Amino acid sequence: MTIVRYFLVGGAAALVDLAVFTLLVKGLDQPWFEAALVSFCFSTTVNYLLSIRFVFQSGARFARRRHEFGGVMLVSLAGLAINQAVLWLLIERHDFDPLVAKVIGIGVVFFWNYGARKYFLFRVRT
Repeated sequence: MTIVRYFLVGGAAALVDLAVFTLLVKGLDQPWFEAALVSFCFSTTVNYLLSIRFVFQSGARFARRRHEFGGVMLVSLAGLAINQAVLWLLIERHDFDPLVAKVIGIGVVFFWNYGARKYFLFRVRT
């Protein structure tokens, strides 16, 4: 059941990511690299807040919320690196439309985020 809730939370965060990215790239004509950084930060915050509310037990592994959020940010930085690599590969090397590349990048990072959060950040201590 956790994966279903995370899929819904991830879907909401993905919509935020894609909406901000689209606004910056298509609406404000910003470069894809910078737009992806900004949109990823927004979606990571949304994902964290919704995840601790609906998916994972906050404080399950780390006693203090700031340590937990720091861990989320580290996992997210790795996700950002993966996202940027996918975008670079698809946009710069294979001439994909930035929005199509972003959707693919979001899909790839979804699985990284879920696994890292479930097995490292929010795993219940035994």
